[in-house]
Amino acid sequence: QVQLVESGGGLVQPGGSLRLSCAASGRIFSINDMGWYRQAPGEQRELVATISSDGSTNYADSVQGRFTISGDNVKNMVYLQMNSLKPEDTAVYYCNARVTTIRPIRTTRGYWGQGTQVTVSS
Repeated sequence: QVQLVESGGGLVQPGGSLRLSCAASGRIFSINDMGWYRQAPGEQRELVATISSDGSTNYADSVQGRFTISGDNVKNMVYLQMNSLKPEDTAVYYCNARVTTIRPIRTTRGYWGQGTQVTVSS
């Protein structure tokens, strides 16, 4: 019913920047919040940043001051601007959205994208 598609990953040198995008589509009634998570090899998936429908944001300590999350409520998109990237930022980055759908019944649940690889290496 709901699809999330990420884009913008790639290979970047330490100190560089990347911008990730995530588009939500489908039978969306409303989006309560969206966010980015990441998972490095052998590690658990961890929160990177979230943004609520009212614009409030939350960041992991490890990315505070370097990453910026933003959203477009009209286009149902969320972005992650990543600056001053470090090798330890290397991971698969996943988009998450908590979405309310109303067909066949009103339901609120989380959805995940397929992930996009970010590699920070010289």
